[in-house]
Amino acid sequence: MASLGIPQNTIDILNKYHFVFQKKYGQNFLIDTHVLDKIIKAADIGEDDMVLEVGPGIGTLTQYLCEHAKYVAAVEIDDNLIPILEETLSEYDNVQVIHNDILKVDVNALAEKYNNNKPIKVVANLPYYITTPIIMGLFESGVPLDSITIMVQKEVADRMQAGPGTKDYGALSLAVQYYATAKIAANVPPNCFMPRPAVGSAVINLKRHETSPYEVKDEKLLFKIIRASFNQRRKTLANGLKNASTLNYDKETIEKAIEKLGVSASVRGEALTLQQFVELSNILESYNSGITNIM
Repeated sequence: MASLGIPQNTIDILNKYHFVFQKKYGQNFLIDTHVLDKIIKAADIGEDDMVLEVGPGIGTLTQYLCEHAKYVAAVEIDDNLIPILEETLSEYDNVQVIHNDILKVDVNALAEKYNNNKPIKVVANLPYYITTPIIMGLFESGVPLDSITIMVQKEVADRMQAGPGTKDYGALSLAVQYYATAKIAANVPPNCFMPRPAVGSAVINLKRHETSPYEVKDEKLLFKIIRASFNQRRKTLANGLKNASTLNYDKETIEKAIEKLGVSASVRGEALTLQQFVELSNILESYNSGITNIM
């Protein structure tokens, strides 16, 4: 099968199957071999690796993954792409196409069956609306995971690796960085896709921490605090936490915790580092003031 990274080959296969792009799935297929090479390099795919690919499309990146990895499990939700994938991947015996929604797939079972529960590498080209649920679901699920390398909108990639005090810094930055080291590997302009998206994209590698650098007493509380701190960015941290329906601490307790953290009472959430959020969470947890079960 000819490389689908060459635009004419992509056009030919789409015409053959009379394929219609589904806006609801955010479908934009890569047509640039240089970008494919960059993804393989960023993901550090080797011959001993099992790769979980989310959203293989017509198999453009999947072909490259099959040539570099030991095994590839490709999860595709669109019915119309399954017969195309059967053709474009027919030359490879180290790939399984799973016709399902990635949020419903038992990734732990796949890792156990095909990789002896060793850490897998995830590669994906994701539309914005589903990016956060997928990556957070993978991190939180306890799946043995080495890294996630994803193509996302440039602004989303910027948010994932942003630091305190910047406009891109927020709950997504903190959630991703709690689990992984985030590094943008390549910026990808719209002309590298078919059809062209309206915005630029980026390839970002999320390398999971081998051991967590953070000692958190209550992870759920930590993420409630983070979300509450950024729900209303213009508010001070104290007001954001005090007004949060997911937290049940009074104003005095919150102000006492912030004072114990050693920062100003008027500080905003975007000024705190992840380590400071961890410390604040541990301080509040130690007060044991009663936390609601509302997520």
